[in-house]
Amino acid sequence: MRTCVLDIYSYTRLCVPVLFIVGDSKDMDWDLVIKRKSEELRGILEVLFALLGLDGTDAASRITKSLHSAVLQVLRPVESAVRRLIVIAARGLVVKLAPSRPMPKGKVIGKGGGNRIPAFKLADTRKYFPELHQDRVKYSKYPPRILFLTPDSKIDDLWPSRPPKAAAPPPDGLAPATRLHRRLQALKLALDDLPHQARRMARWRMRREAMPGPVFRSPLRPGPPPGHRKRHIHPIDEILADCHWLAWDAMKPDTS
Repeated sequence: MRTCVLDIYSYTRLCVPVLFIVGDSKDMDWDLVIKRKSEELRGILEVLFALLGLDGTDAASRITKSLHSAVLQVLRPVESAVRRLIVIAARGLVVKLAPSRPMPKGKVIGKGGGNRIPAFKLADTRKYFPELHQDRVKYSKYPPRILFLTPDSKIDDLWPSRPPKAAAPPPDGLAPATRLHRRLQALKLALDDLPHQARRMARWRMRREAMPGPVFRSPLRPGPPPGHRKRHIHPIDEILADCHWLAWDAMKPDTS
């Protein structure tokens, strides 16, 4: 017997009823899940775009720190929820990998820049546990002793000079918003074209499976997702919780 659960989320300018089947994943209406959750996330994105002036009005390059913090509190879980929607959309998708090509000689891959919108990140940021990396630290207790016997020897000659310090921010009490703008634009492009992102995800997972010893194979990190809050203070918290368990359920191998 199937069990139906009806959840209603309401926030600014949007009230969408969410109806999906809870039970065996074979009976799950995945297309309906993706449609409903996408509508909810688009409503939240519209509010974020309006707050930063990306909805057609003037977008400020510097915003108040309080607004910057408020947008980040919502942006992080929205990114995690969209990433889990991509995982759901990529379930059972079979793609063909293009043959690898050697990099041309003399070509250098930079860090990006300019006005080009970056691609949406498909994998969660992994947590760093320093206690797991203590064996990599050498001479932590007994550092080596270095003696200089010549009067002209300098310790600064052993290491390259430090890069110049970044310029201090203007004393206006504002925070830069350029990175927020780019992250929001990349997020909107990914949400508007989930089939393309699903193909990217399928290729990403196939490359990971072909690697001899990858650090991780799953795009979702173990434990709570990025942006998770134990105390739900925003509608995105409920949406992320739903997308999280739905994504893990979609990644289960088909044993039929």
